[in-house]
Amino acid sequence: MQFDENPFLIAHKPIEDGFPFEVETDSLGDSMGLRLPNRSLYILQGKVGAGKSLISQRLTHGMLENGVKVLVITTELTTRGWIEQMESIGYGVTEAIRGGRLMVLSRFGTIADAREEVTLADVLASPAVPAADVIVFDSASSLMPSDMDDSSRFAMLQEFRKIASEGRSFLLCVDPEEMDAKLLHSMRASSEVVLDMENAMIGGEIKRNIVVTRFLRAAGPIQTSIGWRVEPGMGFIVDITAVS
Repeated sequence: MQFDENPFLIAHKPIEDGFPFEVETDSLGDSMGLRLPNRSLYILQGKVGAGKSLISQRLTHGMLENGVKVLVITTELTTRGWIEQMESIGYGVTEAIRGGRLMVLSRFGTIADAREEVTLADVLASPAVPAADVIVFDSASSLMPSDMDDSSRFAMLQEFRKIASEGRSFLLCVDPEEMDAKLLHSMRASSEVVLDMENAMIGGEIKRNIVVTRFLRAAGPIQTSIGWRVEPGMGFIVDITAVS
């Protein structure tokens, strides 16, 4: 993706009091703290198929609707594929991209030009990172080095914290089976927000839940477990019968 004259890179005033993500079409914001804290790390953890991407897309949509500047890094889809996925669940992002509120970067390029050598350090060095309020990694675990020592783990967390301290936050989608266990433990212990994705088969249907394991500096009430589903064209729906 070319950065020259990209409206996303135009300097803006950082949001200081957290990032709102509520929308009129669902009650997720009311159930989950109203705002994501600034200068923070958010961990969205789950195995393959747990719904990490869908939740990150819902949060991205909500933040864009509330004027938050978001950078999305996808390791699973092309940029076009990610945009089409958002469109398929009713979350159009064309205007946000044109207006400089959203940038989508993919290791696969716009269509399918894979770059397997892309590292986390490469992504963090992108000029788009300091221009964003929130940086979404879907998924972050696929970019994490394996078999790290304690010094390397500390250095990685320190790098995230350094960038976050300058006025932005990270949403990291992680698969526990895909990354270093000690690094994941350290990241969970250090993060302001930890959301665990849980699925269960009940009555022949998959019931999905967001378990709010940690949520610091919330601006509103927090439910410990939030049932949800996604309907094509309708987007994210909170299952009020499963909220506790």
